Amino acid sequence: MCASKIVCLGGGSLYFRRALPDLLLNEDLAGSEIVLYDIDAEKVEFMAAMGRRLAARAGTGFSVRASTDKADAVDGADFALSSIGGCGAEVTRNVYNSNYHNADIRIPGKYGICQVIGDTCGPAGMMMALRSIPAYLALCREMEKRCPKVVLLNHSNPMAVLLRAMHKYTDLNVIGICHGVQEGIRYAAEILDLPVAELNCTWIGTNHYFWFTEVKHKNEDVYAELMRRVAERQAPKGRQLSATLSQIYGHHIVYPSDDHIVEFYPFLTQVPEGMGQLPYGMTKSLKSHGYNPDLPAPSADPPSAEVRAVFFAEYQELLDQTELPERQDNSITGEGIASLIAAIAKGRRQVHIVNVANQGAIGNLPTTAEVELEGVTDASGVRPIQTGQAPMVLKGLLEKRFVWHELVADAAVKGDRNLALQALLIDEMAILPEKAEAMLDELLLASRDLLPQFFGE
Repeated sequence: MCASKIVCLGGGSLYFRRALPDLLLNEDLAGSEIVLYDIDAEKVEFMAAMGRRLAARAGTGFSVRASTDKADAVDGADFALSSIGGCGAEVTRNVYNSNYHNADIRIPGKYGICQVIGDTCGPAGMMMALRSIPAYLALCREMEKRCPKVVLLNHSNPMAVLLRAMHKYTDLNVIGICHGVQEGIRYAAEILDLPVAELNCTWIGTNHYFWFTEVKHKNEDVYAELMRRVAERQAPKGRQLSATLSQIYGHHIVYPSDDHIVEFYPFLTQVPEGMGQLPYGMTKSLKSHGYNPDLPAPSADPPSAEVRAVFFAEYQELLDQTELPERQDNSITGEGIASLIAAIAKGRRQVHIVNVANQGAIGNLPTTAEVELEGVTDASGVRPIQTGQAPMVLKGLLEKRFVWHELVADAAVKGDRNLALQALLIDEMAILPEKAEAMLDELLLASRDLLPQFFGE
């Protein structure tokens, strides 16, 4: 047993509906304390009640409580797990359904930028970071004082920008957790008709944007066979763009979701019909991520008591439906949060898929670049595993992203409009500078209450 204090930041997020059951089943962490911290007292109490119900069933001795006191929540924490969406205390099931994100998509749409998801790059990804980074750094400052040796595991987007800001402006040990690579490996196994656990893969890239450089089945190189099958098969809906780009670059895109991939390219500034006619059938994905181009902008007024009541009834129903899983998650088929925390807590060497600073793992990319790769755990956290050099064309594509990460992180910390404008212009969805400036002013004003650093407040 290795009891720890684990603080969940943004503890009312529905992400913890998935993460808490995984933690509660872990015998290595039996007896640990979980503190759910959130600025919304009502929401976090609902989540804590679910956690206590499941903890009693798990029988692993976990205690679960809620807190709205930042200092109390993080004091003495060994691990922190974050899911903060950058939409303040809005009553919404996720950041995509928030009024802030709605503005992040709607305003650029007026200027000809038709984003689909908007949580990783483009104007919407930038705005999500500008709102989130100050909240993250405030929490990091408290943890530097009250638990300086904490290992912070971040699940929020835009993953790479948040990590760059925390690595650059704090001294905390921060690791990013996602599931895009795992989904891509499962997809490759499906194409090859092989068990996913038998594939040995190497890839290079940053969160949501990476390519395989090696695919082996046990000791046999099957990359050429993967590429052959991709070329010959009809790409399924939602993965057509990824299949085409994989053939052009000669490297298979790991995360095959077209609605993520398209935002790393200029194609969405070239849609003449507007948001209602996005390529590859992406309008459906746009609507599923909280924005409907056929509806007017939502009201910015605070939710009424009736709206809150409806939300919490639905929220409670989701929590009531949550049960302990049959087995623990792992980093081959999922994020493996509990397994990762337990491995670090016990100083056990395990391989996990993580987002970390490059530190030379990909030799021809910057050491400070935030990359997603395999890392090995020990008592100090995670160390990235060497993956070799990035092929030239992929190196070129990635280096612009790393500069964008840097510009956005610095703009968020300094409240620097010019750095934010530079980020908009280096992004692949760039528009003319005069239009970009006007768009930026609108975007900042729409989020003014969460961006005091830009308005001298």
